[in-house]
Amino acid sequence: MKDHNIVSDIQYRDILVEKRPLIDNQGQKVAGLFNYWISLNNPKQYNSYTTAAVKEVILAFRQASNDRSCVAVVFTGVGDKAFCTGGNTKEYAEYYAGNPPEYKQYMRLFNDMVTGILTCDKPVINRVNGMRIGGGQEIGMACDFTLSSDLARYGQAGPKHGSAPDGGSTDFLHLFVGIGHAMYSCTMCEHWSAQQAVRLGLINKVVPILKTKQGEFITNPLVSTEEYDAWGNPNYGVFKKGPEKEKAQILLKECETDFSLLDREVDKWCYGFALTMPDCLSKTIESVRKKKLEHWQRNAETNRSWLALNMMTEAKAGFRAFNEGPKDNREVDFIKLRQALAEATPWTEDLVTSILPR
Repeated sequence: MKDHNIVSDIQYRDILVEKRPLIDNQGQKVAGLFNYWISLNNPKQYNSYTTAAVKEVILAFRQASNDRSCVAVVFTGVGDKAFCTGGNTKEYAEYYAGNPPEYKQYMRLFNDMVTGILTCDKPVINRVNGMRIGGGQEIGMACDFTLSSDLARYGQAGPKHGSAPDGGSTDFLHLFVGIGHAMYSCTMCEHWSAQQAVRLGLINKVVPILKTKQGEFITNPLVSTEEYDAWGNPNYGVFKKGPEKEKAQILLKECETDFSLLDREVDKWCYGFALTMPDCLSKTIESVRKKKLEHWQRNAETNRSWLALNMMTEAKAGFRAFNEGPKDNREVDFIKLRQALAEATPWTEDLVTSILPR
């Protein structure tokens, strides 16, 4: 058999790539058939992807796509805090900030990663084990399906930290949740709970991962279970505040995380794919993906150029603020910045320094 991989015998260092047996509905391994689990492996930095990790993700998806024994790809992250929170802000702040030509090269890799997910010959499940924020949201939406921990959070970060969500969210998000919700999420950067995300149509299924000392699974205590608030607005899944939040956090600390139900659901979906004609399944997925690809391919290159140039101004300030600011304040002084720009103050190092958090 011909080897169609670009690179053979890849040694992965920044991500984990596992070829796991396909599991049938009785929990038994199916001989000769597998699923690829591609895991971002940077849990200390919430699985943010470095340049090296992006390159490995590209190769891993190509490898899984070409493997004749692969039924499906499961894209996830290590640990229980995050699937992915986007690009590594330390690397952004210390290397790419103020260096558009280098960031443009990096964005070529990022674009290839998203395209590689969108063109994978196998169905791709995003197994969300925690936060899916910023660029993590974007690579997650490039996947075909999302099965989520009910502790997960979804959202954008761009305008709050010096960028625009042009790595996929401005192309994909409205296709999932409609233009109104997409516009609000992309601009205001407020997070959705997993319960809100499934209600809006962003993800496919939510699974509990929180287990009490008695061994019982419970739903996320941090979110409301009420259908509507006092004004008749949808309230299910909205994050609790005040005393209710504090009470929920106490319960949360008394529990442990257990991904067994989520992993069982992933196995169930993967086996469901195996019970279809492979070429018909692939063609169906390709046809549905076209809606995302149409937007992505139309905009990716011009977005890449703008994002690179933005590294001289707002991105330079925003990523430095996140990297250098104290834990409770990682944003620039937005009002001071707007006041300076209203006076036609040029983007200089002095301006950047003046708006960084103290």
